[in-house]
Amino acid sequence: MKRSSILLYLFFVAVTSVFAQPRISSNTKTFDFGQVQWKQPVTASYVITNTGNKPLVMTNVTTSCACSVADWTKSPIAPGKTGDIRVVFDAKALGHFNKSVGIYSNAKNSLVYLNFIGEVCTKITDFSKANPFVIDKIFMSTNRLDFPDVHLGDKVKYVFTVVNNSDYPYEPQLMQLPPYITMVKEPNTLMVGKRGTVTLTLDSKKLRNYGLEEANVYLSRFPGDKVCESNKIPVSVIVLPKAKEMNTAHPPVIGFSEKKIDVSSDLVQKKKIKKSIYVLNSGKSPLKIKRLQIFNPAISVDLKKTTIYPGQATKMNIEVKQMTKDNNVGELKILIITNDPAHAKVEIQINR
Repeated sequence: MKRSSILLYLFFVAVTSVFAQPRISSNTKTFDFGQVQWKQPVTASYVITNTGNKPLVMTNVTTSCACSVADWTKSPIAPGKTGDIRVVFDAKALGHFNKSVGIYSNAKNSLVYLNFIGEVCTKITDFSKANPFVIDKIFMSTNRLDFPDVHLGDKVKYVFTVVNNSDYPYEPQLMQLPPYITMVKEPNTLMVGKRGTVTLTLDSKKLRNYGLEEANVYLSRFPGDKVCESNKIPVSVIVLPKAKEMNTAHPPVIGFSEKKIDVSSDLVQKKKIKKSIYVLNSGKSPLKIKRLQIFNPAISVDLKKTTIYPGQATKMNIEVKQMTKDNNVGELKILIITNDPAHAKVEIQINR
């Protein structure tokens, strides 16, 4: 039996263990908006972590009222990794509110509930809970703009809120906005003490590559403002293949002989370590590696094949160098984009 076939068999034994299961946890059970401006939609964001040892799939997210709209990470979340859930509340009814969010998944507890609470007011006196991030006297509901799983060709919206806590009218503006993102603000000018929304639309057709795309935008705080570290807002986009390119009837299934690589003890004695792992296809159609991306100059990768046929495997050679001041930049991981509909985005973690 070929070595790749043996590894494939061992992989099947490992993943079919009865003890393997996903587990779902959230960074908060109850999201507190605090005071919310009447008729100004707000977004509750939950960070979902898979604390199990099998990919977590959130199949549906529901809310307790028709006034809430939910979006969530629909691709599988690998063990130890995170996804997100965003719930938009329209704030059309005055008074206190307490709403629930139901999460359906393949975890042992197939349905779990989260909550969001707050008070809809005609005038806000407390901005801190719903808008905890402050750039000078501008309060914001977020300090980074993440588009985690965008299929090429899709248009995706990201909504966040801005509160003017300065002493003069303020017009929200993001400087150095990348060409694939457009911005709409409502209202155009915020009077003192007022709250508005900023809607960003990502047009993935304007992105050239699969994988991670990063940029920085800068919040303009006053007319003639300049870019600097204090008003910087990071932007990240992960682009996946088009949904129609995925074979869901007879999909490929990616697997690895190892997904967590620890070379920390070996690098104590050597300047660099070479490690080989195998990429496997246990599915029913060819597996295509669309992009392989590294983020640290201390890591280099050589993948022997980018198309892997059913039942076959290919070798990935990884070289990791000792940490120096020149290569101590960037995450120690390998990002792989594939045509596997259940694992379009896969990460290999490296510990050195």
